[in-house]
Amino acid sequence: MDEISTLCDRVGEAKLRAMVAAFYRRMRTDDLIGPMYPADDWEGAEKRLADFIVYRFGGPQTYIEERGHPRLRGRHMGFSIGEAARDRWMQLMGESMREAGIPEAEAPLIGSFFAQVADGMRNRPG
Repeated sequence: MDEISTLCDRVGEAKLRAMVAAFYRRMRTDDLIGPMYPADDWEGAEKRLADFIVYRFGGPQTYIEERGHPRLRGRHMGFSIGEAARDRWMQLMGESMREAGIPEAEAPLIGSFFAQVADGMRNRPG
C-alpha cells in the first residue's frame, strides 16, 4: 500500500469530509470557480467530492459503488479550466485543509496529490 491509500486511516474520514465541507462553503461565494459548480446541486457536488477523496485515500468504496471509475478529466471537460482556476481551487482547498485541522504531517502529501489532480484537470492554456 502507498501512503495515499492509507490516509483515511491516519487522518480520519470525518476530518476529510469536514475539509470538503469547508471547501464548498468557500466555493459558494468564489467569483472565479464558484460559477462552475451546479447552483442546484451543491450538496450533491460536495458529497461526490467527499466520497471520492475518502475512497482515494483508502476509506469506504462509496464513490466507486455509486459512480464507477472516477474518470476525472472526462467529467471536467465541460468546464473551462486554466491556470487561474487551478490555482484558485488549490488555494481554497489549502484554506479548507487548515480549517478542518488536517494534521501538518499529512498536509504535504494531500496537497501534493491535490496539485497533481488539479493540474490534470486543466483543459486550456493560461
